[in-house]
Amino acid sequence: MNNYEMMVIFTPVLSEEEFKSIQKKYTDYITGHGGSIVHSNPWGLKSLAYPVQKKTTGIYWVLEFAGPSNLNEGLKIQMLRDEQIMRHMVTKLDKYAVEYNARKRSGVPTGTEKAEA
Repeated sequence: MNNYEMMVIFTPVLSEEEFKSIQKKYTDYITGHGGSIVHSNPWGLKSLAYPVQKKTTGIYWVLEFAGPSNLNEGLKIQMLRDEQIMRHMVTKLDKYAVEYNARKRSGVPTGTEKAEA
């Protein structure tokens, strides 16, 4: 089982219910194909650095999961077929990134926080 982090940018016209249902669709896909969800973090509506498909905003979602290596290819095909997804990226995490993410979620100082004046 490998650890992965997936960031997805959805079209900004989704309602809250549609956004929750599409999150459930992909989490169910991962768990149904031998993976497990570590952490889900919906960022919400954010401005894009540059227009994508003539849109200047998008709904961001970051998902950390563990799964077999063959899971990613099927997941990629599902996301490319989905018209509600503007961009996606799946990154394989090494053991240091997994530890860093766990420490960050638990509130332990990671050393990368901004110093308060």
